Amino acid sequence: MGVASHLGIELSEYDARIRTFIPDYEEMLGVAASALPPRARTVVDLGIGTGALSARCVDRAPRAGVIGIDVDPEILALAARRLRDRATFVSGTFLRTPLPACDAVVASFALHHVRTRSAKAALYRRIRKVLRPRGRFISVDAQPARDAAARRADRAAWLAHLERAYTPRQAASLLAAWAHEDVYMPLEAEIDLLRRAGFAVDVLWRKGTFAVLLGA
Repeated sequence: MGVASHLGIELSEYDARIRTFIPDYEEMLGVAASALPPRARTVVDLGIGTGALSARCVDRAPRAGVIGIDVDPEILALAARRLRDRATFVSGTFLRTPLPACDAVVASFALHHVRTRSAKAALYRRIRKVLRPRGRFISVDAQPARDAAARRADRAAWLAHLERAYTPRQAASLLAAWAHEDVYMPLEAEIDLLRRAGFAVDVLWRKGTFAVLLGA
């Protein structure tokens, strides 16, 4: 399924609509890019989408080139227009595409498409193996709380954000559809998988359901 179908939007609307879907979207991307080593030369972006995070990464690391992987060839075309000669692209799933040696691997709202913990654990082991010395893995995603009361409060906050742009019924339908299609792993479980793969983990940013994680 392409990203437009998954989100129920026209692909041309993606960059504008993602900000109505995700609170603090710009801030999270800024935090993620700021964790990139400024001297990085090769950055792999898993599920690159339109290249919003990668664009910030190449600003942070002026000598870096991006290898963007995405299963949706149409969205890769948008990323190519944004990044031009700063990136090369691979059409396919990052779960099976070979990953090259690199200085950083980044992902923004892509890893919740990994359906099982075993698949995610295998992906993290692969990432750890391809990172060069002092390399970094940076992830931006929904990481709900383990506590049920905290999850309810965080969901209410997400709904409130959605209701700035959509009716209450539309907002609830969006969350229900995404919950059916995506797998949001609790923050503690995500950290545990990263540590088991050999990463030292820092939570760079955390607000409500969302987090920016660094594995080094």
